[in-house]
Amino acid sequence: MMLVGRSLLVSLFNVPPPTPPIHADLNGVFLLAVAAGYLIPYRESQSTGGRTYMWVMGPLLKGAGALTFILDFVIRHSPASFLLFAASDGTLALITLWALVARSPTKH
Repeated sequence: MMLVGRSLLVSLFNVPPPTPPIHADLNGVFLLAVAAGYLIPYRESQSTGGRTYMWVMGPLLKGAGALTFILDFVIRHSPASFLLFAASDGTLALITLWALVARSPTKH
């Protein structure tokens, strides 16, 4: 949506378009890279690399993202609709944390 549906996002969240537009373009590229990275654990489910990626992208990135959206709402008074992103990122952070802890590799 950041790359091809920007006008829809702008109208849905009632915010001005990003200036300069390259900021949204770079965010879209970043999100595609993160999404592609999620294929690592699926292909290498037993590898340490896949688990490490999930720790970084789940609890760390999504948790920090949720906190950032909340702080931006409180400090900079961003639109309340942005709290939807905080809720979704926070939920993904907690679900990933639970999955990683519940399925921690056993040491032999």
